[in-house]
Amino acid sequence: MKANAKARSAPAVLVVDDDKAIRAFLSEVLADEGFRVKTAVNGRTALDLLATGFRPCVILLDLMMPVANGWDFRSRQLRMPDVSAIPVAVLSGSNFSAESLRIQFGDVGVFDKPILLPPLLQFVRSHCA
Repeated sequence: MKANAKARSAPAVLVVDDDKAIRAFLSEVLADEGFRVKTAVNGRTALDLLATGFRPCVILLDLMMPVANGWDFRSRQLRMPDVSAIPVAVLSGSNFSAESLRIQFGDVGVFDKPILLPPLLQFVRSHCA
């Protein structure tokens, strides 16, 4: 299989974060782990990507972003039948408890910033196997 075909067949992850450094860091780490990565600077851009047919195996979602934050994104994602079941990991630098985020977001992974990579990668691998 050629490199381009192999890259296209790799599981895809969507990283949604307004922080350029976090997007770049997660993209590099996930690419090194064999994933295709697309990024979005806010929830609206992420929803636009999903509307074009992009189907990641998991979405890594920041909470606090301009234009459309994590709550806006998740609310709209859950109303879109084609993408509502895509697993989400909430990445938060805020003082929200994992329990309160799960009440607000449903069945999601919750990871505090700064992000500990081993548990995040385990979450991604478990949903992208």
